[in-house]
Amino acid sequence: MNRFAWLLDRLAYEPRRNAKIALIADYLRTTPDPDRGLALAAMTGGLVFANAKAGLIRALIAERTDPVLFALSYDYVGDLSETVALMWPVKHGANDIPHLPDVVEGLRNAGKAELPRLVASWLDALDENGRWALLKLITGSLRIGVSARLAKTAAASLGGIPADEVEQVWHGLEPPYATLFAWLEGKGPRPEATDPAPFRPVMLSHPIEEGDFDKINPKDVQAEWKWDGIRVQAVSGTRPDGTRVTRLFSRTGEDIAAAFPDVVEALVLDGAIDGELLVRREETVQSFNTLQQRLNRKSVTAKMLVEYPAHIRAYDLLVDGEVDLRELPLSERRKRLEAFVARLGSPIVDLSPPIAFSTWEELASARADPAAAGAGADAEAVEGCMIKRLESPYLPGRPKGHWWKWKREARLVDCVLMYAQRGHGKRSSFYSDFTFGVWRVGEEGTDELVPVGKAYFGFTDEELIELDCYVRKHTQNRFGPVREVTHTVESGLVFEVAFEGLQRSTRHKSGLAMRFPRISRIRWDKPPGEADRIEALEALLPSTG
Repeated sequence: MNRFAWLLDRLAYEPRRNAKIALIADYLRTTPDPDRGLALAAMTGGLVFANAKAGLIRALIAERTDPVLFALSYDYVGDLSETVALMWPVKHGANDIPHLPDVVEGLRNAGKAELPRLVASWLDALDENGRWALLKLITGSLRIGVSARLAKTAAASLGGIPADEVEQVWHGLEPPYATLFAWLEGKGPRPEATDPAPFRPVMLSHPIEEGDFDKINPKDVQAEWKWDGIRVQAVSGTRPDGTRVTRLFSRTGEDIAAAFPDVVEALVLDGAIDGELLVRREETVQSFNTLQQRLNRKSVTAKMLVEYPAHIRAYDLLVDGEVDLRELPLSERRKRLEAFVARLGSPIVDLSPPIAFSTWEELASARADPAAAGAGADAEAVEGCMIKRLESPYLPGRPKGHWWKWKREARLVDCVLMYAQRGHGKRSSFYSDFTFGVWRVGEEGTDELVPVGKAYFGFTDEELIELDCYVRKHTQNRFGPVREVTHTVESGLVFEVAFEGLQRSTRHKSGLAMRFPRISRIRWDKPPGEADRIEALEALLPSTG
């Protein structure tokens, strides 16, 4: 456990990508099985413990420290694992230091009644670094600047093979990945998946930049709408005994089929479709807010299936029957996709239509007005457009020079700062989370501010320091960790807020919910009384809202 803790500590303080890869590779090379496989699983999100949650940690520390002192410390430090690791009472000569495999086995198999005693005994035996690593393992939030892709890249370097090769076999493997390491070290064959409906690593895009247009010939690419849903992979396969297996994966490989039985029923052909999961009602794609009514559910009711009918808008075809198409160019995969969807014959699955254009100016016009460029009634569900090379194979990860996303321009509104809260981690000493509002006529006929959103990014480090000073100087009230900042017609701070979507919401006092709000500009020059009104936001609501 100490060596695993050392690795996490080094990675947390190492900013360089290649140095992180070298640290992980050295650990994997010099650490025996199954420790190294479990460490790799922790870094790639492959360890989930049903009964070990953050609430357990809070309960344990509450029994050993003053609750007020802990609340103040947690508010200052901003990280639960780090706070508890530092505050845990030291017990010299406690139990032997636990080994990583024993910890993982205990977290997996211990019951709810036994787990608190077990975790406490480990914390007693470990030093500060070890306690921090243990708690990070339990919460599943390492926050050490290591993505799953980077960890897999480090593992691939053991065998001198491309990281894409590891991605290809990854989802057929289980921790502690003994067959993977045997293959990487030349001691065994390449692992082969036997699952008839496996997840395939998705291909991602890069935001397009101004200079990219000069490097791309419009004749060499296709453009299609970027829909405002969630990226999914719909996979169906047949076992040797004839049993059909159908799964619906999120882009990270989580099977969400249980919440979408209507989609599963439609997948009656063996294959793997890459597409966007949406809600389509009365022949019109609904907002992302509507789709959220179906997400993250273990099951759905018959009423919900009728009110929020799921739909897949297909982008690509990865497998057709037993034929893997990923090495074929996009132009060929598109033809196979059109034929596959036609054979499927389900109203639940349709094709994402291409955008007709011959110049970048024409595509820019389509992006600005999707309704007039073929999106029709679905235009409000368009986030922008995708640009894809016709010769591109389907590659895992985010390869450069193949796919680009060109989002629609963000909408802007001037809001008044109302509340502020400290951030977490490096921002734990700064007020960096800001709630803002717009004006409306109150019950007494006078103007009042009503909250419409919260944002914690979009400003520079220098601006963060200025904002923190402003909050401290203009605090008029406190509600626990939240400060209420002066906000009147005459006195206050205005933010220009950029956001990508707006929907009606019963959860917010304003009745509106912004999607992806961020602070675009700090309007030190603008009086708060000149900030926008609720009517300006309501005018931006989609017609389907």
